[in-house]
Amino acid sequence: MENEKFNITISEFTMIGMSKMGHLWPLFFMVLLIIYILTFFGIVAISLLILADRHLQTPMYIFIAMLSFLEILFTNVIIPFMLMCISQGKVQIKFRHCMIQMYLLHSLGITENYLLNVMAYDRMVAICDPLRYHAIMTSQHCTILIFSCWILGFTSPIVHLMSVLQLPFCGPNLIDHLFCDLSPLLKLACTDISFTSILNFLISLCIISFTFLFISLTYVKIIITILKMSSRDGRQKAFSTCASHLTMVLLFYGSLAFIYFRPKKDYIPEYDKLVAINYSVLIPFLNPIIYSFRNKEVKNTLKKLLRRKKSQLQELSISIKL
Repeated sequence: MENEKFNITISEFTMIGMSKMGHLWPLFFMVLLIIYILTFFGIVAISLLILADRHLQTPMYIFIAMLSFLEILFTNVIIPFMLMCISQGKVQIKFRHCMIQMYLLHSLGITENYLLNVMAYDRMVAICDPLRYHAIMTSQHCTILIFSCWILGFTSPIVHLMSVLQLPFCGPNLIDHLFCDLSPLLKLACTDISFTSILNFLISLCIISFTFLFISLTYVKIIITILKMSSRDGRQKAFSTCASHLTMVLLFYGSLAFIYFRPKKDYIPEYDKLVAINYSVLIPFLNPIIYSFRNKEVKNTLKKLLRRKKSQLQELSISIKL
């Protein structure tokens, strides 16, 4: 009987992540919708600025544009589904669609992780070896680095996906979360998941540890090089070029720390939801703010474009009057 039970596989899940909000759901829905719209237009604005100004078409800004593109994909995989969960209270999602969402979520997150490492490498070469920067960071080299991030990002979670697909799901099918993620899915499997949980944790830990160690070493080298600079202006300029990226690194790995190094006792599903909102909503929302308001070149490009548009509108209004 037990084997027959395990052969039963459910065809869909029910997401109940926001069913307990009661009368607060309209407020949260509006806040999330506004953040989603601002995030989308903010990221698109940065990408268009980089494409519009040839002075910004350098490796550093190309990586920023690619990071922005990743954030757009990431938010579109998660936030529209979250908005549906909030408005309807409960959402039915087919098993295969849930697997696709989980795979895309992890793939895009890991790709962003590798891209942050590439951006750290780019800053290290620019500050520690400026005379050879253009010889090292050629367009061909940048293309290889970007494609490597995407390939590694979309192949790394295959083990996670296969481990979940091999598990039997025979009920219940209620997921107390905001979207399909690995941890809440494993809790629904009607078999022992100890080996699967340990395997997935070790794979994630290896990826995060290796990439975080690489970024840490690059910034150690960057800081040592900056401290050796005799010019105060040179030190300030070097620090300013790293400030935005370092802020994003701290936010990204800070969120990962809350996910993988939380206390296992007294587990509360709301903890996972708060962390999910942080890395899927707040970090993409802060991305355009960090890279625009903390970057002089981006701000100057925006000012030039606004002045150009203003002068074009004035010329148009004068020609219409005549």
